[in-house]
Amino acid sequence: MGRGRQKAKHTKVARELKYSSPDMDLSQLQRELSTPAESESQYSSDESEEDSKD
Repeated sequence: MGRGRQKAKHTKVARELKYSSPDMDLSQLQRELSTPAESESQYSSDESEEDSKD
């Protein structure tokens, strides 16, 4: 396979990736954003402990 065909295939794949719209579960995204994550509360408590040590 020559370089021209290879480049054309890569261009085709890149164009498909760029212009395709992936299926998104918007309700799942909304649930993730609306509920506070457990890791966020851990980080905030760690930061307050570090501040009190100084």
